[in-house]
Amino acid sequence: MSSSEDSTSQSTGDSIKDPSVQSPPGNSGSVTSHHCETKYIYVDFEPNDPRNPTNYSHRKKWIITSIACFFTLVAGITSAGYNMGFPSMISDLATSRHQAMIGLSVFLLGFGVVPLVTAPFSEEFGRLPLYCVSLVGFLLMYVVIARAESILAVQLGRFFQGAFGSTGATMVGGTVADIWPHEQRGLPMALFSLMAVGGNGLGPVIAGLIQYNDSLQWRWSQWIQMSVCAACFLCIPLMGETRSAIILIRIARKIRKDTGNPQYRAKIEDERTSLKHLIWTSCTRPLFLLISEPIVTSFSVWIGLAWGIVYCMISSVGLVFTELHGFNVAQAGLGFLALVVGSLIGFGTNFIQEWLYRKYFPTKGVEARLYSACYAAILFPIGMFIYGASCSPSVHWSGLVIGIMIFLWATYTIYLAVFSYLADCYGPYASSALAAQSLFRNILAAIFPLFSQQMYQTLTYRWANVLFGSLAVLMIPIPYVLLWYGPAIRNHSRFCKRVMDAHSKPEQSDLKTSKEKV
Repeated sequence: MSSSEDSTSQSTGDSIKDPSVQSPPGNSGSVTSHHCETKYIYVDFEPNDPRNPTNYSHRKKWIITSIACFFTLVAGITSAGYNMGFPSMISDLATSRHQAMIGLSVFLLGFGVVPLVTAPFSEEFGRLPLYCVSLVGFLLMYVVIARAESILAVQLGRFFQGAFGSTGATMVGGTVADIWPHEQRGLPMALFSLMAVGGNGLGPVIAGLIQYNDSLQWRWSQWIQMSVCAACFLCIPLMGETRSAIILIRIARKIRKDTGNPQYRAKIEDERTSLKHLIWTSCTRPLFLLISEPIVTSFSVWIGLAWGIVYCMISSVGLVFTELHGFNVAQAGLGFLALVVGSLIGFGTNFIQEWLYRKYFPTKGVEARLYSACYAAILFPIGMFIYGASCSPSVHWSGLVIGIMIFLWATYTIYLAVFSYLADCYGPYASSALAAQSLFRNILAAIFPLFSQQMYQTLTYRWANVLFGSLAVLMIPIPYVLLWYGPAIRNHSRFCKRVMDAHSKPEQSDLKTSKEKV
């Protein structure tokens, strides 16, 4: 979801409903036409138009949400599952572990950077075509990687696979916003976050079992993951187009064709800017927010640290279980289930956060999104300290599992809080704010595994993870400061202040009307 998508969805002028304008033949009952001061007649949805994505049935909304989240899950499995194939890949391609690790990092680099360029394409062409193109490219990269004869081919394939797979993360939030009203987005976004975070644990489990079979190993891991991705691709047509502006453009185009009257148009056709300008805005505004907005900066650093540590874990947990506790590769892969369980705990406790949000929103405003983030800030370093202290042959491996679960519980909660709070704070600029944290988060996740091996060798697994826990302690004040001083901080932000002013206008208008009536 790009910033341009949000901004252009706002109406720049008032349209006056003209009841004398009837829906053209073949389009009855579902289109309202609006005259404007120009020569055009703008079409819009009727209140209960079934073609409006917000009016889809509950069942259809959940089908769309589930398919979009399935793509997110496939991307997470592919991202993290790659790591478990290192033993056979290093032997097969005569390469080093560090060179193989670059394949993990470049996937995340493509995942974080490329959406800045591709996100505006859903503004121009809709979400469904972008989903289809992305999944086709994602599928083809499995073939490139599985048939690679050099580590360079693997690295290139992984970069482009990350670029194509980024749609599974960046556009799902927009799809959820297309079909669910604001007050009903909590559970769909919690499910999306579960797939995004939990998928990182499920991938190594599957890949570890494949790697354990001497007749399969790393190439077959690609083919099996490709079959799962193909199942997702077959489901995509069931989603249909969910971006209302694109649907209105198609309706207006059909009316023009059926009636021969060129006056019928969708308002977005006259309001949207060029694709070049959309791409420029999509690339520059997130960077501006990242360096100029304290809320975006602090949340990006916080989730960036957590995400970087997640990928350090992905690159090292298998080694910790095999080197310190004598696990085989299949057993080490099963150890990653702790990441999945931690994410599930976060998903479950999010229902408490939703209850707190509904209860305290009238008094606390959008800061009511941060209650769960406050306890997650404490759980984050606790999980890392337990995990670090358990990185020893003398400590039972269950300590590792407990530490990982607590850390992933915290990471899931932080991840969801970042998405929810930034979306509420920045309104029409939310996609740029979210793109900023996504860029920073994935860049850190790409960098961390590159130095993790040397760090673990120098500091040992125990003290390296204690260091990570100490850095997490420094992040604890972030949600507490925003919980208590968030309104004042937002009031000093020219982006957030516009959203606050926009929300206060209806209240001022209602007050003025009541005074006039008196």
